[in-house]
Amino acid sequence: MVSGDVLQDAPAPMATTFFQDKTLNPAQDDILKRILEVKAREIAEEQKRISSHEQRERAVRAPAPRNFEAALRSKIAAGGAAVIAEIKKASPSKGLLRENFDPASIARSYEAHGAACLSVLTDKEFFMGGAGNLRAARGGCGLPVLRKDFIIDAYQVLEARAMGADCILLIVAALADSRLRELEALARELGLGVLVEVHDTAELDRALALATPLIGINNRNLRTFETRLETTLDLLARVPADRLVITESGIHAPEHVERMRAAGVNAFLVGEAFMRAPDPGVELQRLFGT
Repeated sequence: MVSGDVLQDAPAPMATTFFQDKTLNPAQDDILKRILEVKAREIAEEQKRISSHEQRERAVRAPAPRNFEAALRSKIAAGGAAVIAEIKKASPSKGLLRENFDPASIARSYEAHGAACLSVLTDKEFFMGGAGNLRAARGGCGLPVLRKDFIIDAYQVLEARAMGADCILLIVAALADSRLRELEALARELGLGVLVEVHDTAELDRALALATPLIGINNRNLRTFETRLETTLDLLARVPADRLVITESGIHAPEHVERMRAAGVNAFLVGEAFMRAPDPGVELQRLFGT
């Protein structure tokens, strides 16, 4: 069963999918809370289908992880921007982003145009993602892949490694400190990288108590989906030099990239700007000059 360290309790299943629910207003509703409620239910159902024991066995049999952190640092050492290029079909705030959705083809295009790593959405209900998208993307290229999902339970960490992920995302806003430590420890045991995501000073302080050097600063408020680039810039001075800051969300134009790099931010997670382009890799090259 899903343990109780998640900060929200899970209610009864929702009657409709997110994209059918016309009553939700991103400006007023707590989107993160809604997502976590659904996530807890999904995990409980998946555990009935595949046990934790079987997921661990699958994780052990999975191909060896690719080094996510090393791929980012290599790009930066060469003087470039380290781009985690995202593959997602939809988002809760914008709906469907891409009709022609081929994860393997998108991954190849990203790799050909200079991406350091990939991020693949596996959440079904809110992002129209799935494990198959991650497998296809990783199989289509040689880049390390982040499983982008709302991870709240050890079962999902095993599941991530079993599906071939090289790194997982832990969102501080979604987890108690004890659960953050537990999930990070399991990820490291399995050879997975950990990108820990924060949105404000309090969350950053909690993230810095973890061992991972990968600090994602999300410019999008996950409760309202408002986006401000200043979120990253305001927190930078509090991040120790041995950590690697990845700015997330709101990077849509070359001037956004220039502003971040001028401030010393050289790693980026970008998705929406690429997903709306005819060729995501070409858009990556235009945005970053890779």
